Amino acid sequence: MNKIFKIAFCGLIGAGMLSACSDDKLDVNPTTSVSGNTLMSNPTAALVPLNGIYRSMYTAGWTTTDNTHQCFGISAYNLMAEVMGDDMIMGDMGSGWFWFDAIYNVKARFTLKSWRSYDLWKAYTTWVSNANAVINGETTMQGPKKEVDYVIGQAYAIRAYSYFMMAQTFSRTYAGHENEPCVPVYTKITQAGDKGAPRSTVAQVYELVNADIDKAVSLLEGTVQTHKSHIGYAVALGLKARIALVQENWQAAKDAAHAAIAASDGSILPVKDFIGLNDVSKSNVMWGAEIIMDQRGQYASLYAHMDTVLGYGKTAPKLISRTLYNKMSATDARRAWWNEKSPLSSTGVHQCKMTFKDPQSWLGDYVWMRVEEMYLIAAEAECRLGDEASAKADLMALMSQRDPNYNLDGKTGTALGKLTNEFTGSLLEEIITQRRLELWGEAGRIYDIRRLKQGFRRVTADGWNDKALLSTRPTDNPESYMWVLTIPQSEFDGNESLDQTKDQNPVGDL
Repeated sequence: MNKIFKIAFCGLIGAGMLSACSDDKLDVNPTTSVSGNTLMSNPTAALVPLNGIYRSMYTAGWTTTDNTHQCFGISAYNLMAEVMGDDMIMGDMGSGWFWFDAIYNVKARFTLKSWRSYDLWKAYTTWVSNANAVINGETTMQGPKKEVDYVIGQAYAIRAYSYFMMAQTFSRTYAGHENEPCVPVYTKITQAGDKGAPRSTVAQVYELVNADIDKAVSLLEGTVQTHKSHIGYAVALGLKARIALVQENWQAAKDAAHAAIAASDGSILPVKDFIGLNDVSKSNVMWGAEIIMDQRGQYASLYAHMDTVLGYGKTAPKLISRTLYNKMSATDARRAWWNEKSPLSSTGVHQCKMTFKDPQSWLGDYVWMRVEEMYLIAAEAECRLGDEASAKADLMALMSQRDPNYNLDGKTGTALGKLTNEFTGSLLEEIITQRRLELWGEAGRIYDIRRLKQGFRRVTADGWNDKALLSTRPTDNPESYMWVLTIPQSEFDGNESLDQTKDQNPVGDL
């Protein structure tokens, strides 16, 4: 990433898209500003707003001026979704960051611009708006074809990713809820004062997501990812695999995952070779943010919440549940990601998987996609398709680097328990278990729980304290609206196509 990139954002207009600033410019570079409503005339100019989008994916303080220490882009939203589930335990409330996500006490705060509804809505719709500005120049942009394709392909991928994540956040999961309301869709540049769009259905949003990611894959094929923060060809395929997994399109998930592995030229690394999960230069990292000195979030950063050296990792420690931890054998190298001897491990087991690369400088890169995830997606899809031999081969490709004594003797079938801690012994369950361990802290656990249509129960034996058990809440009901966020009040205030009495998501659990 060019070290001089900075970014400042304007407010939302009623339609939920990025408005024009008073000077009608997106300030992404201290020396170069590009109009948000001007057709991008060449790929060099278009890279300016693209790099601005990527910069905002790990910057705190632009979506909301309050609660900024828990609002720092993709990694914050992944951490939010982790603590909403069953595998990552917050040992204490600490300063309160992410605690209200963990205890499901954010939905009623949709009128405030300092809480999750507004934070997430603004982030994703801003990325959509800026991607639309780049896509708008698709037919007029001049320059070498591969350079144009690289720019336009990324814009389509960003829009696909943003709507995919909005769909998972502001509606129930895809399968079985296709005709339910999702979010408004915009594919053109919006202006302040434009009439807003109504909520599209879940199916309609995913139709756009699929069209966009397919276009991105087509355009990016044959281009070179110039920085790990960019969505290159392999990353676009990885996103396609994630999307297909949620839609239960197993063949597409399998094919995209295998294609992503091949295109990434990456490799599964032994645990000892990527300690701290904080370096995007590692060969297993497909997509992530390189954090440089003048772009540190300090307290408003992932590792401030995870590491105990600085920040909140000590007062609100992150622990793995005992049930999941005990799924590893004594010879599993991933045990190094958690510390049984830590004084913070009196309940669950304290994490040391995600730590600062350089605590004195508050530095550590953010990892958003690893090649190991692609093997797990392929294995799950193959198991669902009845190809257990291939599923086992893909899972063993990973596990051979994790546990020398690992085997899949007797594992077969696709049975899953109604609750995540009710185990069946099936092959599919084993794949999901290894996914839970491998991607702990990274993948946003609640999204998996939702797509798998399981419920969960937190129990003290796993390390949960009484304040976060949620024992009176319907976490055991996969049809619950507990994890469907409310739409922010600002959207209703400015979007005349929405009726708050009809279009708001349930504020309660059901």
